[in-house]
Amino acid sequence: MSGSVRIGVEEEFHLVDPATGVLSPGSTGVLAGLPTGARFKPELMASAVETNSGVCGTLDGLRADVIASRRAVVEAADAIGLGVIGTGAAPLWSPEGIPVVHTERYEEMREDYRKLAEEQFICGLQVHIDCPDRDLGVRVMVRLQPWLPILLALSASSPYWQGRDTGYASYRTIAWRRWPTAGPVPCVRSAAEYDALVDALVASGVAHDDKMIYFDARPALAAPTLEIRICDSVPLVDDVVLLAGLARALVCRAVARETAEPGGVLPVPVELLEAARWRAARSGLTGVLLDPRTFRPVLAAEAVGLLLAEVRDDAERTGDAAELAELCAASLADGGSAARQRRAVARSEHSTRSVRAAVDLLRAETRATGRAGLGAGTGAMA
Repeated sequence: MSGSVRIGVEEEFHLVDPATGVLSPGSTGVLAGLPTGARFKPELMASAVETNSGVCGTLDGLRADVIASRRAVVEAADAIGLGVIGTGAAPLWSPEGIPVVHTERYEEMREDYRKLAEEQFICGLQVHIDCPDRDLGVRVMVRLQPWLPILLALSASSPYWQGRDTGYASYRTIAWRRWPTAGPVPCVRSAAEYDALVDALVASGVAHDDKMIYFDARPALAAPTLEIRICDSVPLVDDVVLLAGLARALVCRAVARETAEPGGVLPVPVELLEAARWRAARSGLTGVLLDPRTFRPVLAAEAVGLLLAEVRDDAERTGDAAELAELCAASLADGGSAARQRRAVARSEHSTRSVRAAVDLLRAETRATGRAGLGAGTGAMA
């Protein structure tokens, strides 16, 4: 299956005032400078925009697509004096200054969910992987669950919240979990079971509609794909490529196993899935994670190695194995985005500007086309 499986990504970005690093409600102005259509969209908060890639068959194609869409957003933001940062949670914000986008749906969400909606200053990366058989897709997403926290750890980019270090690598995960329909995937065995659960949640009034089903993975609403939703937004294009490549290989591996042994996987207790998810949010790549087979603590590098071993055969079939291993090694070497931000803050000369250093780093990384351009002053988006 892996050779023909296509992928795409949705990226969410925060908009900031370059002079202060604080969130800015400028999405209307940014979107006005972008082409209309499905590629660029508003989010709940007026301080965020979403990009949607095309459907890509290769990681090289995805990289080029992501660079092009990021460049367009950065240029549109530059034109109205704003900065763009790819991170799971905005480091600096004031809730009084950021309204929800004025649509009927978003206004209803603000009224019903109050503080949850009013503090939705978080952004995620979603990866879509071809999976036209919904029954198979539902069973596959259950198989994937123990591995998803390692993807979260690789993406963790949100250590700061309202100007303070939270102690977490992905505080977005903690803020996101407050929503009543967020978290691990329920153990369902068919598309009919999944759809019945979604219908029940909507009928309960806890979720307004099926768009508010925020599980870590789900069958996509408008495409024949499986959607992996656990990741933070990330500043580096390299990490978008890495996470998409790993997600595709994981899905292909799970499809092969489910096809060989339909329904053969035993459900993992939700408490262990929650524990692995929390551990990844807390540690990122600089502490321990939970082994997806035993749920015992292992060093992050060991957990990432287990993931690479799990997907190696499928990654080799697509020609991605060497690139994924190289990108994982680079992330482990620098500790991931949360660690890079903390180092930038530690180097900051003035305590009053400390968290600004994290925002400045995120802006530079979000503009860059790859790691190599960051140190050398080349490779950045014009």
